[in-house]
Amino acid sequence: MTKFTIRGLASLLAFLFVAGEAPVSAQTRLKDVTSLQGITSTPVIGYGLVVGLNKTGDKRQTIFSAQTLANMLEQFGISVPGVLMKVENIAAVLVTAELPPFARTGTRIDITASSVGDARSLQGGVLMPTTLRGPDGRTVATAQGPLTIGGFGGGGGGNSVVVNHLTVGRVPNGALVHTDAMMTMPTSESIALAIKEPDFTSAEAIARAIDRELGDGSARATDAATVSIKVPERYRTAIPDLVARLEPLPVEIDAPAKVVINERTGTVVLGGAVQIGPAAVAHGSLSVRISTRFNTSQPLPYSRGDTVTTPERDVEVNEGRNQLLLLEPGTTLEAVVRGLNALGASPRDIIAIMQALKAAGALRAELVII
Repeated sequence: MTKFTIRGLASLLAFLFVAGEAPVSAQTRLKDVTSLQGITSTPVIGYGLVVGLNKTGDKRQTIFSAQTLANMLEQFGISVPGVLMKVENIAAVLVTAELPPFARTGTRIDITASSVGDARSLQGGVLMPTTLRGPDGRTVATAQGPLTIGGFGGGGGGNSVVVNHLTVGRVPNGALVHTDAMMTMPTSESIALAIKEPDFTSAEAIARAIDRELGDGSARATDAATVSIKVPERYRTAIPDLVARLEPLPVEIDAPAKVVINERTGTVVLGGAVQIGPAAVAHGSLSVRISTRFNTSQPLPYSRGDTVTTPERDVEVNEGRNQLLLLEPGTTLEAVVRGLNALGASPRDIIAIMQALKAAGALRAELVII
């Protein structure tokens, strides 16, 4: 179990929250929480070949990688049947990327290459020129370049070391766009902003901020995810200028109360609006320690006996003193953290406590487990 306690977190919360009260809303720029409705990126995909691997590529059972290499060599006048090839330095990959909404010819975008065969690692590999196609099958870009893995692997058999995921790599600016993205700015009398995290309170706050900038009646919240804006007369043919004027506007965004838990890493994040209903928490520690010592019995000299090893096991059980923490109704995040810290709770202990509070109906927040 991790030894890390949350004293540092409690100190940070004391700095962030004035007078022990957690803010319900946060001010941010309009451009960070909304986007122009209808203006989206386009996913693109392609099938390619990674070469230059150090015997960590696809094996014999992955037929399509060898056939791809055979087809490529045939374009250079070298005819070799794919079934006769035995290479370990190549790997078949699927290449994916996001084409920005206003990408133009010559724009470079990042790509991700993922192994589709049984390659053990793409470390040190180079992606051969790969055609990327959009959802309509139209060719939009060409990708190539050396892969960056963000990890490494070495050794073999039972003595191998692997750090991070080795069968997925990226090529920063690895794709060159050949076709302009078919995306145009709207020219109608109204535009709509899409809220990235739909919320009725946030939508109303955004509409009020736009009204203060453009005048009363300029914007209204259509639903939790959309704010409709009437385009002023002088911006009818200059929508980019209107959007550029609105993007820096400060808006108040209301965030729902959430507790996010990652049980694999022992991480727990409590949102600022989290509150606790009336509850009492008892958290004790029960540790079981099992140790084994091996005793060796040697035979007497010239007795023709055998050396015998006998295990001696000790079992020790310790139970810490339980403490009861009373949480009053409306308790804020800072008070909860201070109380849990008083219990000496580690992050993994807090995960168990939060899950129990939610099951008891005392946690006034959404519990998200990732």
